[in-house]
Amino acid sequence: MVTQFVLRKQKQNKAGECPVQMVVYFDGARLACSTGEKCKPADWNEDRQQFRRSYPLAEEANDLLKLMAGNVLKWWRGVRAAGEVPTVAGLKAALRPAAVEQPAPELLVVEELRRFREVMRGRGLMWNTLRHYLVTSNWLRDFEAWAGRQLTVSGYDLATHDALLAYLRTERELSPNSLYTVGKDLRRLFGYLRDERGQRLQVEPRRLRVAYEETDKVFLSAQELERLRVAVLPTTLAPVRDVFLFCCYTGLRYSDVLQLHGGNVEALPDGSGRVLRLTQTKTRTKVSVYLTAAAAALLERYAGPERAGAGARLLPVYQNQVMNRYLKRIALLAGLERAVEQVDVMGGQVRKRAAALRELVTMHTARHTFATQSLLRGMPVEVLQRIMGHANIKTTLVYAKIMEDFQHQTMRRIWDGQGATSDNAGALDSQICAVEPAAA
Repeated sequence: MVTQFVLRKQKQNKAGECPVQMVVYFDGARLACSTGEKCKPADWNEDRQQFRRSYPLAEEANDLLKLMAGNVLKWWRGVRAAGEVPTVAGLKAALRPAAVEQPAPELLVVEELRRFREVMRGRGLMWNTLRHYLVTSNWLRDFEAWAGRQLTVSGYDLATHDALLAYLRTERELSPNSLYTVGKDLRRLFGYLRDERGQRLQVEPRRLRVAYEETDKVFLSAQELERLRVAVLPTTLAPVRDVFLFCCYTGLRYSDVLQLHGGNVEALPDGSGRVLRLTQTKTRTKVSVYLTAAAAALLERYAGPERAGAGARLLPVYQNQVMNRYLKRIALLAGLERAVEQVDVMGGQVRKRAAALRELVTMHTARHTFATQSLLRGMPVEVLQRIMGHANIKTTLVYAKIMEDFQHQTMRRIWDGQGATSDNAGALDSQICAVEPAAA
């Protein structure tokens, strides 16, 4: 086979350019077709059958001619091996081979979860919710390293999902509610990929559900709260105790008491007291909380000139980890030794142990304490729901750990004519929200 490139000068166009033609000789047969390239006669070297240096991008153009010659040679070898007859159509196809359609790259679940998180950030999801996606991503990467394979969107089916859950439950010994978080995040991701990105899935997103298990809420009784209030503490711990008590009296989360400022406090029009009006950090729900005498006294304790401005923080709140660490020491000094059963599910096994209350107290214990003590005092659940900022009353009813006591109390009040606080584990109103806290 012999290949030549010829400039067809007789086909010159108005711009003075002539087409470059390829001529191929096959064992006595001759085929010719256009290369699609053009140039002026002055830019073509007939002896070397290539473009001169005067031609714009001559080096690239000559490389293209070499590539065409190589493609034709491969084509000819294939035709000869198959015993076929070379044709002009085959020659043209060899000169301009059709682009091989590359398969779409596999979408990786971890990478799509990262992109989904950024989309949700743009749609206004809060930091705490976005943080869950990071945790789930880390668990998925751990599974990939353990299984020796990557999770792909197109390959994620129920068998893969079961293998993931089995790994997280047995190898990582995650709690049922941690598994619930993984299922929830994956359900949202795959629903988004199917409904908003048009991806074809092997699994129905709603089938990636993992059951949620309610955990017991740790809270303080009235007597325990009083012992905490009057405990003699070092000066370094007293502010932490005061912030904790304030949350017990108002039901605020740590994230809300951390950012509490003067603009959140308003006096009632009738002069009967003050209220906190704020937007909750976690849910962005607006709530209004009446400041009882005990809560107001704690604010007054820290109402110095440095906190007089509208934007100044009202209470000395440390980082959450520091607060929780100090609270363990405070609870120890207050003698909160009541045994509390802790039930965990690890590796598919239920584990029970008794722990001292002082080991379990955290800043969120204050919110649980407010909810349970409010119910024990007869506060309607609907009112508590508004104060806590729960969108669904079922969330408020999670605090039904004390509802058995509440039911007994209600029956005594209705059937035996006893007062709501006559026999309630010491839950007297004067012990909680109507007493002036002693100086620390």
